Amino acid sequence: MRIYDISVAISERTPVYPGDPDIEITPASRISDGAGANVSILRLGSHTGTHVDPPYHFCEDGLPVDRLPMDCLVGECLVCSIEQSPVISVAELEAAEIPPGTERILFKTRNSELWNKLCFQTDYTYLDSEAAGWLIEQGIRLVGIDYLSIEKFGSQSCAAHLCLLGSGIVLVEGLDLRGVTAGMYTLVCLPLKIAGGDGGPARAILIKP
Repeated sequence: MRIYDISVAISERTPVYPGDPDIEITPASRISDGAGANVSILRLGSHTGTHVDPPYHFCEDGLPVDRLPMDCLVGECLVCSIEQSPVISVAELEAAEIPPGTERILFKTRNSELWNKLCFQTDYTYLDSEAAGWLIEQGIRLVGIDYLSIEKFGSQSCAAHLCLLGSGIVLVEGLDLRGVTAGMYTLVCLPLKIAGGDGGPARAILIKP
């Protein structure tokens, strides 16, 4: 069995989506200063780094992050490589020949290499609204992508988010898939259990038997 950590490390240098809170990690106590333990104060947004978007993120009556079903966040998962296109469209999805019955899919795109850059990049690959509808028709329950949003940068309609989250699909954004090849894995993706949360940073791993 091999385990792949597909989470982004959270630090004050981690890129954040424009408009989201900056990341601040400050010491509350340090052994080096004579304290009995090291303790830090964290200030960060609910959509920092690798994170889960529950339906409540865009739908007032949608499930919050603490009420998401565990069997959605853990289970067989397809890593789908679409690395040549700046947008994931229906054409790319049909060409990928996604196996029938797939419930969880993570898109590995050219975005994965953007984690090598410290500043937020606006030209990331995104999912268009027609492709979002196609995924719903296939019965997908969880969709992940390897940058901080599945939506086109600057979109005013937020059509992909509204389409997917409005249908109860869970999103995982900010994945780091640089060390992973396309194929089937077991996904374990557990966000912080924030009561009534609109999102939560997560530790996500893929397991290959």
